[in-house]
Amino acid sequence: MSDSSLKTEQIRRQYENGELRRADLTADPHVLFANWLQQALASDLLDATAMSLATASTSGKPSVRIVLLKGTDNSGLQFYTDYESDKGRQLSANPEAAVVFHWRELNRQLRISGPIEKLSVAQSETYFASRPQASQWAASASHQSAPIDDRAQLEQLMAEQQAKGAVPMPQRWGGYHLQPVEYEFWQGRANRLHDRFHYRATTDGWVIERRQP
Repeated sequence: MSDSSLKTEQIRRQYENGELRRADLTADPHVLFANWLQQALASDLLDATAMSLATASTSGKPSVRIVLLKGTDNSGLQFYTDYESDKGRQLSANPEAAVVFHWRELNRQLRISGPIEKLSVAQSETYFASRPQASQWAASASHQSAPIDDRAQLEQLMAEQQAKGAVPMPQRWGGYHLQPVEYEFWQGRANRLHDRFHYRATTDGWVIERRQP
């Protein structure tokens, strides 16, 4: 029997191009998040707005996938998807989520978690109208996460939407808003002594603590 396992235990590298000191922190973690995001965008990182979105069923079964950040302000983060997808159904049943940004070239990781709710129909429609028309057709054609027989069937559904020209936003599609109650900023350092600061929301403001790596 052949051994198909991958030998990964010796794969490692040093993290030596940054630091995060308490003096670098901001009282409002969203300000620091915005600064880090802007630095990632200014560095022309590929998919700098990509974030891993973790959700869970009511029984606690976790799921994670990549989505794209499509809006951010002082109240939280926004992204869009099909409400009838796996993540949409999980968020309906258990409206809590966590996201992770990984900016490898900057040796940075950022975790954010909190309750989540749908954006208004008007907000979702405004964003839907701003998307390329092909993306609008795809959202209308694809019932995300639902089984399909083959690629040809999917392409036929897409062709049917293209034939319509302009299409309205599907009722099953829209945006979500994540209201952060926790942030964790991770900056890679040499010899695995990474800098790690955790923010936790309280009625009196944000509590900040340094955590061991």
